[in-house]
Amino acid sequence: MRTQILATFFVGVALLAGTVVQAQTAAPSTLDTIPEKMPFSAPYGAPIGAQRAQSLIQAAVTEANKKGWAMNIAVVDSGANLVAFLRMDGAQLASILVSQHKARTAAKYRRPTKAFEDAMQKADSKYVVTLDDVIASRGGIPLIENGKLIGAIGCSGGTGSQDEVVCAAAAALVNKDAP
Repeated sequence: MRTQILATFFVGVALLAGTVVQAQTAAPSTLDTIPEKMPFSAPYGAPIGAQRAQSLIQAAVTEANKKGWAMNIAVVDSGANLVAFLRMDGAQLASILVSQHKARTAAKYRRPTKAFEDAMQKADSKYVVTLDDVIASRGGIPLIENGKLIGAIGCSGGTGSQDEVVCAAAAALVNKDAP
């Protein structure tokens, strides 16, 4: 009787272990999917100049004023170096560095920061937290001219969607041909 109980126990453990192994290997994650083309692969171009960066800041301010939103707005060059910055009257102090971080991330990774926000929402994309200098919040948009990244703009002070709207209005002056 004792032998039957032990045999049943070991068979149960073996079945349980097999089920766990099968569950772990059953469904491939999206991380295992290999894209045919390299995503976000615009080559780095010549850096945006100060005068043009200031014009983007003014476009962002115009959009923010239309909405009644106080924003911090940063423009970086293709090397993620700060070129222009403006803190609108009343914009929250905590968002000064956040706007700059969004712009740097968009330039370094050649993608909108919304891509990181979206990735954080996926169960199998927690790898994002392991990447250096990432901010997973909307409001950072690369500036791509003639297929080359010339810089990025970052906005912060409202919700992520508000930040993105203001940045998109300014980025549209450069990203006319971008997908």
